[in-house]
Amino acid sequence: MRRRVFLLAAAAILLPLGEAPAADLTVRDVTEALIRAGPGHPADFSHRDLSFLDLSGLDFAGANFEGADLYGADLTDAKLAGSRLVGVRLDRAVVMRTDFAGADLSGARLVRLAAFSTLEPRAEEAPSFAGANLSGAVILSRLSGANLRGARLSAARLGSGERTPRTMTLSRTELAGCDLAGADLSGADLASASLRFAKLAGADLRGADLRNADLSGADLTGADLTGASLVGTDLDESRLVDARGLDRSLGLAAARNLARAIR
Repeated sequence: MRRRVFLLAAAAILLPLGEAPAADLTVRDVTEALIRAGPGHPADFSHRDLSFLDLSGLDFAGANFEGADLYGADLTDAKLAGSRLVGVRLDRAVVMRTDFAGADLSGARLVRLAAFSTLEPRAEEAPSFAGANLSGAVILSRLSGANLRGARLSAARLGSGERTPRTMTLSRTELAGCDLAGADLSGADLASASLRFAKLAGADLRGADLRNADLSGADLTGADLTGASLVGTDLDESRLVDARGLDRSLGLAAARNLARAIR
């Protein structure tokens, strides 16, 4: 409980100047909507403001959140498997052990999620996005160890970072140790992202921007790297056995530690 309170308090402290919680539903409203929902009639929270609500542990499976604002909401242990989250804002939401498996998060914003209770990532606390649709999403968060197996991340922005009005600093996505086996990352922006020891076997990385990304120790067995940009990419001890399209990638000769990759 103390850890969750700390995470929510931290999210509130980091609000942009002049912004304050303004949810137009209460937790009771949300739970009553879930109780009324039934087969063929999923709960509908589309375009509603749910910012900073404590929604931990609730079962939203199949619910509609299209265009909703979940800024700073506590979704610890919440079940959102198969839910519609198109264009949703999840910035600074608490997502420890949150289940997004098979959810549609296309075009969503997932900036600075609170996925761990400590500064050191814990795999057992990481959320699951297995099989989720994150195409076109903006993801700038620490998600090390998260399950993204078979997820769709085509044209997603995961690596370039952004400046914030308060800090004017750059952030980047950390996907170290993530399971991205079979994921679709075609055309994704992964520039400067950390993918150390990530599982990328069979992943589709065609046309992905991997400039200066850290792929050291990553498993890219059978991955498709056709047209991927590898300038400055760290391939130290990465596994490239049966990787496809390496000869058609861009800037392979300018990748770092290529001689130490396993091919």
